Amino acid sequence: MHSLSIFGTSSDAGKSTLAFAITYLLHKRGIRIAPFKAQNVSNNSVVTDKEHGEIAIPQAFAAEAIALETSVLFNPILLKSGGKNAAHIIINGKSIGSSDVWSYYRNMKKLRPVVKRAFEKLQSEFECVVAEGAGSPVELNLMEKDLSNIYVAKEFDTKIVLVADIQRGGVFASIWGVYNLLPKKLKKNVIGVIINKFQGDMSLFDEGVEIIQKEFGIPVLGVIPYLPFNLGFEDSASLMGYTQNTQDAIITVGVIKLPHISNFTDFEPLINDAELELRFISSPLEMQSCDLIIIPGTKRVVDDLEWLKTRGFEPYLANKENRVIAICGGYEMMFERILDPHSVESKTQEVKGFGRLKGEVLFQKEKIVKKGCYNQMGVMCKGYEIHNGTTKKRSKNKRNFFGTFLHGIFESNPLRYKIFHEINAEYKGYDFSVFKTKSIEDFTTHIDKHIDMQTIIKALHE
Repeated sequence: MHSLSIFGTSSDAGKSTLAFAITYLLHKRGIRIAPFKAQNVSNNSVVTDKEHGEIAIPQAFAAEAIALETSVLFNPILLKSGGKNAAHIIINGKSIGSSDVWSYYRNMKKLRPVVKRAFEKLQSEFECVVAEGAGSPVELNLMEKDLSNIYVAKEFDTKIVLVADIQRGGVFASIWGVYNLLPKKLKKNVIGVIINKFQGDMSLFDEGVEIIQKEFGIPVLGVIPYLPFNLGFEDSASLMGYTQNTQDAIITVGVIKLPHISNFTDFEPLINDAELELRFISSPLEMQSCDLIIIPGTKRVVDDLEWLKTRGFEPYLANKENRVIAICGGYEMMFERILDPHSVESKTQEVKGFGRLKGEVLFQKEKIVKKGCYNQMGVMCKGYEIHNGTTKKRSKNKRNFFGTFLHGIFESNPLRYKIFHEINAEYKGYDFSVFKTKSIEDFTTHIDKHIDMQTIIKALHE
């Protein structure tokens, strides 16, 4: 059985969402399936079940949706923001330090075997691998350096589904251009194209389907009406596209939109809570109408700490009368000092924090990456840690303040209830796990209804 590549005809075409949905639908049809992306560029990562290594959100989300243990094989290379023209590199779930972008690309010959070993291992364990591409697959000046699109499709002879975002405009040009710029061998493997994010009268695109199929010679596998899906956010751009009905909201939560915000899937349980209005804020003035402020995780703690000070956030965040929850990097900012003697994040070896907590945070060379069950505010809940900062206080709960290194805390129904019931006694809460399961089922049913899965499955068996 062939594996499957999902190529976008542009960036943000919906590859991650469609790759997840198709993985889920193939699983439902009894096919042993695994998600994959050779290289992700994202500050948003989670800790795997098997190896306790880091991988990006989309492949972890797709695996969890089908009750598959997460593994570093699903995303063997992960790049995180490392400052100007630099990236923090994670190979097979483990950090190997930072590198400038050009040095990274010069090492393609060393990186391809990493991808190949991971993909081959998955092929030996599963019938089919769904490989998500990255950006556009036909950036001609970068094709030889492309690990996620052309390399995987060529090396493993994958079948290919194109995904086009009709909201962007230029959908015909993007489909025709990508298809005709693909190497001849790969063009033969294209099953067809999915038109994504359609809004309005579907019949208005009947002629468009005919043009693509007759004049371009590319089968149209479906036209998908736009349906919001507030789960599995890949990056901050997709996060900012969330939708929320706030008519029943009784609590307003402000999450500070740090320049290097990370692990923003922490807030999915809050975005989908009908009793909460969640706002991403960039100014101290916006805090005045919020019942709770959250400082999220960040890939660059020192830089974002200085950004907060420059923006005028310090008086509010340091004030013990204001209700604040600080997570991971945000938690580290709340101490008196941040020490970085090994220049893990910055050349500045000591930085003054907001001082809401006594003591200091020390950045160590080796990153802490683990997951488990933790006591948070007297509630046992599952979560994961990804941080270099260390302190004697792994979490701290005091009046109007809670800080923790732990990501994923808001998925705990009891903990979420405890936090928000203290703010407003009318808060009732909801079961996020039940909501998540139903949302996945509803969304994938919607996708199944509008794409030709039979044609895809038939092509995979050819």
